Parts: sequence; structure tokens; C-alpha cells
Amino acid sequence: VQLQASGGGLVQAGGSLRLSCAASGGTFSTYAMAWFRQAPGKERDFVARISRSGANSVKGRFTISRDNAKNTVYLQINSLKPEDTAVYYCAATPSVIIGTTSREYDYWGQGTQVTVSS
Repeated sequence: VQLQASGGGLVQAGGSLRLSCAASGGTFSTYAMAWFRQAPGKERDFVARISRSGANSVKGRFTISRDNAKNTVYLQINSLKPEDTAVYYCAATPSVIIGTTSREYDYWGQGTQVTVSS
């Protein structure tokens, strides 16, 4: 499956963004999905995950959702902070058990840059 992330940009602190990740080349509904982020000089960190059926994890200001009809997963980020500045990556795995480490995901999008100004 190929993943294409979009929706990043420059936003002021306190604002919101919705990132999108469009999948192609596979049966989207058979993949669990996740978002990670990587700030300059730091490791790639887990942000949120969602199962094939749509059971998701909501982590404070971050909400992941999916639309299987559109082959797309979303990440809503509210109350953005400068420390949220990073490249955000979507990832997919066909595994039933979905984890929070990058090594558990098999497919990755190219990333979309989110920059939050103070």
C-alpha cells in the first residue's frame, strides 16, 4: 500500500490542523493505521493509532479517525503548541495487533511538515 500525507503547514499556537493520509494500492480497510511525528534531531514518536474497524486512541489534543470509503486516515490536532512542530508521518500495518512503536508498521507515507509559531 502507498501512503500520501498532506495537510501540514504553518500555523499559530492555539490553532488547529487536520492532517490527511490517502492510501492506494491496497485494501485500506485491512490495515490498521497510525500517525507518528519526528522533530529535528529527535526520534520518531508515536502520536495516535486506529484499528481496522475504527477503534481509535485519543491522546489529549490529537484525534485519529478514518474513512474507509475514501481510503483516508485523518489526524485532528487542536490547541497547537510550538513543541508540536515536526514532520508528521502516517503508517500502516496489516497486523491485527497494533502497537505504538515505528518498527511495528510496515508502510509509511512521506511525511507532512507542521510548524507552529509562538
